[in-house]
Amino acid sequence: MPVKTIVRCLLAGLAAVASHSHAEGTLLFEVGAGQRLNWQSFETFRNIDLEGGSISIFGPWLGPDKIALENLIAYFEVATGAKVEYPGSDSFEQQVLIDAAAGAAANLSVFPQLGLAADLGWRGLLHPLGEGTANWIGENYSAGDSWVRLGTYTEEDGRDALYGFFFKADVKSPAWFVPENFEDAGYQVPTSMEALVELSDRIFAEGHAPWCIGLSSGSATGWPATDGVETANHWRF
Repeated sequence: MPVKTIVRCLLAGLAAVASHSHAEGTLLFEVGAGQRLNWQSFETFRNIDLEGGSISIFGPWLGPDKIALENLIAYFEVATGAKVEYPGSDSFEQQVLIDAAAGAAANLSVFPQLGLAADLGWRGLLHPLGEGTANWIGENYSAGDSWVRLGTYTEEDGRDALYGFFFKADVKSPAWFVPENFEDAGYQVPTSMEALVELSDRIFAEGHAPWCIGLSSGSATGWPATDGVETANHWRF
């Protein structure tokens, strides 16, 4: 089903209230009380009547992450009157492919992998976000257009479209460099993803390998490699 504007806003507009569990529909914080939370988004959603409507969300979050999301959803439901369903699954990567191919995907899916989302977009199994969303991200996310690019994939007909934006981002696979080597080569430390891509292209053009991945052995899961490959594929490293 097409992703409605209200669904797009669900994860971004109420992010401030995602914290702990809510018990049987009760809210962790009294609406509008205290200075701890920003209630502007909640008041905005109150102007949108979705009474009797339902929204389905599917993603990989379980345990504490699922509890935090459910607490956020509780405020959205109170504000709009809509009912939100989030089952969560540790087999999300496999199930979302099955559901999308069958035309039975959730209204909103939470992708932990850029490569998987990009693949579904190319196959025409995702619905692009509405006009103006890219500008909103650029104005409200500190990384600006870098975040827009990460959510922009090429459609089956070759056109680029914005399919998603980041609600929860974790620091994984940090990139390390040797300051002395940068100084000797005359490189400036990049402060944006665009600058990082530009520097990588320059290093490669000078005949050097700009990136390497260090992997452990034994009981390692291999996620540093998968993260690195997916990022490289999306950013053309």
